[in-house]
Amino acid sequence: MVALRHDLHRHPELAFEERRTAALVARSLADWGWEVHEGLGGTGVVGTLTTGPGPVIGIRADMDALPITETTGLPHASLHDGRMHACGHDGHTTILLAAARCLAERRRFRGTLRVIFQPAEEHGGGAAVMMRDGLFTRFPVDRIYALHNMPGLPAGVFGFRPGALTAASDDYVITVRGRGGHGAYPERAVDPIVAGSAIVLALQSVVARNVPPTRQAVVTVGAFRAGEAANVIPETAVLKASVRTTDPETRSLIEMRIRELVAGQAAAWGATATVQVDRGYPAVINDAEATAFARAVAVDAFGAGRVIDIPEASMGSEDFAYMLEGVPGCYLVVGNGVESGPTSCMIHNPGYDFNDAVLGDAAAFWVALAEASAPAGA
Repeated sequence: MVALRHDLHRHPELAFEERRTAALVARSLADWGWEVHEGLGGTGVVGTLTTGPGPVIGIRADMDALPITETTGLPHASLHDGRMHACGHDGHTTILLAAARCLAERRRFRGTLRVIFQPAEEHGGGAAVMMRDGLFTRFPVDRIYALHNMPGLPAGVFGFRPGALTAASDDYVITVRGRGGHGAYPERAVDPIVAGSAIVLALQSVVARNVPPTRQAVVTVGAFRAGEAANVIPETAVLKASVRTTDPETRSLIEMRIRELVAGQAAAWGATATVQVDRGYPAVINDAEATAFARAVAVDAFGAGRVIDIPEASMGSEDFAYMLEGVPGCYLVVGNGVESGPTSCMIHNPGYDFNDAVLGDAAAFWVALAEASAPAGA
C-alpha cells in the first residue's frame, strides 16, 4: 500500500487528466475480479462486485491532484513541477484499492459493492460530471460513503457528523458602474470606488444581522479592483466575494440580501451595480441513519476511544455533496496526524503529505463497513 501511494504521489494528475491513475485503478480492479467500467465523467472508474442478492453499497475515492509545486523534499515527492497531491487523494485512492482487493479475496458479504474512483474533485465538480454521465442510473446504490484525511486530528481517529459536514461555496462578482472623471472635480463624476466601499461595509451585516446565530455562514470580499491613477475617477469597480453556507435556506437568504444591499448601496451613491453568482459545490449533508451506522462500524472495529463526534461543520467545500443529494450516505474524516511535519501540515499546502500510517486502518474500515452493510450470513 505504501509503495502504491508513493507511486501515485510521484505522478500527480490534475482534474480530468487522471489517465495514468485511472488506468492503474482499472487494471488492479480487473486483476482482482471486479467488473470494471471506465470513462465515466472522462476519467472516472467504477468497479462492481456481486456475491448474491442484497444491499448495494457504494464507496467513493477522489483521484485528482492540485496545481501546486511541492516543497516537502521527500523521496516520493512529485516528479512534476506545478502539480502535487496536496490534499491526500493519492491516499484516498490507495485506501479504496486496498479495501477492494481485500473484499474480493474475502467475499464475506452478500450483495453488491461498487467502488467509485472519481476525477476532478478539486476543480470541475467531477462527482456531478459522473452523475450526469449516468453514474447512479447505470450503477445504482442504496447508500454511498467517502472519507477525507484531516491534518490536526490524531492519526487513525475517525470523525463523524450527521447533517452538515462541509459548506456550500459560491462565488460572487459585483460590478459597480459610475461615471468617470477627474479626481479634482468629483462632483462631476459618480465614483464607483466610494459606492463599492459602501457595498463592502454593508456586506458585513449580512451574516451578523440576517442569518440566525444558530446557522453557520461566511461572506468574504477577497478582491476589489478599480482604477489605475490617483487623479482619475474610474468608470467601474469590480468586487469578488466568497460565500459559504451549510444549509440551502441560508444560501438563498444570503443571495437575496446581497442583491438587495448591492442595489441599494449603489443607488445611494448614484451608481448602478450588477451581481453575478457562480454557484459552486453544495453543502455536504450526511444522512443521519447512514452516519450512525458508519460510526458504529468504526467503534466496533477500533474502539470508542478512536471515534469522535465533529461538533460543527467545516466551512470548506467538497463535491461529494452532489452524490449525497442523489443517494443517502455519509462523508467522514480520518486523522492524518498532529505531530510536526508534512502529515500535520494543512491540506492545499506545498509542504503537505498524506500519512502512510493511516492507510491500513482506513482500508480496514471500508472492509468492515462493506461487510457489516451486507453480511454474508444475512
